[in-house]
Amino acid sequence: MTTYAVGFARPDRRSWAQPVDQPMSWHAVEAHRPAEELDGEVELAVCGAIVQIWGSQDWDRVAGGRSVCPECRHHTAPVLRHAG
Repeated sequence: MTTYAVGFARPDRRSWAQPVDQPMSWHAVEAHRPAEELDGEVELAVCGAIVQIWGSQDWDRVAGGRSVCPECRHHTAPVLRHAG
């Protein structure tokens, strides 16, 4: 199971892949260390945006909000498997 940290899109660190007018500020970042250790670091989000990690945030809680990147939400959603 992959753990995700929460990244906040900073205007001065915007990726070319992310539209300038995109209002979605919260992004998922694959965390290979505890999110608290990544706090403040600039990382690449799941969607390709360049973001700054907010170690005090929990992706599972933030992912349900309206200001979350839809691409990050899609890539981090649990996969439902058909039983049978």
